[in-house]
Amino acid sequence: AGSLMTTKLSQPQSTLAKSLTSTSTNAPYFKALESTEIPPYVTNCPSNGLCSRLPPDCMTCNTNYSCVYGKTATFDCKVKPHVHCVDENNHEQENFTINMTCQFCWQLATSDYVCTNSTNCMTVSCPRQRYNATCTVRDHIHCLGNRIFPKMLYCNWTGGYKWSTALALSITLGGFGADRFYLGQWREGLGKLFSFGGLGIWTLIDVLLIGVGYVGPADGSLYI
Repeated sequence: AGSLMTTKLSQPQSTLAKSLTSTSTNAPYFKALESTEIPPYVTNCPSNGLCSRLPPDCMTCNTNYSCVYGKTATFDCKVKPHVHCVDENNHEQENFTINMTCQFCWQLATSDYVCTNSTNCMTVSCPRQRYNATCTVRDHIHCLGNRIFPKMLYCNWTGGYKWSTALALSITLGGFGADRFYLGQWREGLGKLFSFGGLGIWTLIDVLLIGVGYVGPADGSLYI
């Protein structure tokens, strides 16, 4: 009887022990899933490449406060989590140095970043209008500060109007307002049409204004 009671009592204990064991092993399992989640920047980081040639989004660098603006300086950097890279001897490393020009991202040359365009501002105006753009540094360029920054840019977009076509129409059919109609300036075109080009005076003036680019498309865009 004693052995039977011991057997009956041991069964719940073993069941309880299994449940505790399974619970204790499941908790780290879920934590492991959370910790192994791959950040989005990893897709842009080449695996097992040289650390010094990683894109800027793959590393974190300390600011070198002793650097001189416009001069090349050395910066201490560290790879971000889940990024693997090697040194010149093919040894994996986390801490390394890179050389880059001491300047902020917004001070880069215009070819080193890409900005949003605007089609709501006038490009043919005096003074020339500006618009607020959001600029992003290209992936392979290193710089200090935020890689996405605002900047005031001159309006620079086109509606597909050709300067050569407008000038040709102004010379040949300007007396009938064809140049103004082509540029989308209907009122001026009708005025030239019914006044026979202002008896020729308006036609000559438009040839000069279109020739020097003073008169442009009605939508404010640039010639192509």
